[in-house]
Amino acid sequence: MTSSTHMIGKYDMAEEKERKGHQGLLYVVSTPIGNLEDLTFRALRILKEVEFIACEDTRETLKLLSRYGLKKKLISYYYPREYQKIPYILNLLKKGKDVALVSDSGTPGVSDPGFPLIKEAIKEGIKIHPIPGASALTTAIACSGLPTQKFLFLGFPPPKKEATKKLLISLKEEKATLIFYIPARKLLKFIQDVEEILGERQVVIAREMTKIHEEFVRGTPKKLIDELKGKSIKGEITLVIEGQGRKKKQKNSI
Repeated sequence: MTSSTHMIGKYDMAEEKERKGHQGLLYVVSTPIGNLEDLTFRALRILKEVEFIACEDTRETLKLLSRYGLKKKLISYYYPREYQKIPYILNLLKKGKDVALVSDSGTPGVSDPGFPLIKEAIKEGIKIHPIPGASALTTAIACSGLPTQKFLFLGFPPPKKEATKKLLISLKEEKATLIFYIPARKLLKFIQDVEEILGERQVVIAREMTKIHEEFVRGTPKKLIDELKGKSIKGEITLVIEGQGRKKKQKNSI
């Protein structure tokens, strides 16, 4: 037995000892962002063991469970009605039932309705265990080719046009790499706003990551606008934008 395997075994036993005779555990389980093979071994084990799964769209979660031959009691927990389900889920946890929180894809609590449940569970003293895995945020920044030492995740931009422009104006001097989740129907307009407000800098469109139509499109806002015009854009999109102030070193003239 390797030391790493030994440590995993010790953790599992400690976890089991912790839960016996106490309230249930809330597992925050990351699920694939596209390719269903990206589920971790540990996430699969937890989904097998818990009694309930709280999920955004039961149809999406059923696809994942069916892929691995699992049948579970699902709790429909979605925006904007998440607050209606929180008391029910907390009650299950207090009765000793283990619950896995999942989103439609990626890591729960990141630009999805998971945050309020996690916050209320903490208030109630319920133990929370992260089950890390896939995330569109980290996948996009890792493959963008833009600086990763400092980045700012901004989720979905505001729904109203003026609010979006105001946000971009506030980011003009931000040196960190910027990351947004963008609905496909709003991509072209958003990049037009980026060109108008942030100017010419490198932008990366990460679309349908881990899926069959996965693509990374890189270029300045002007180049991307020219490529997008007249096209029907579909799929999940993460947009990565170069921060302000990356200046190329220039050789001194003699």
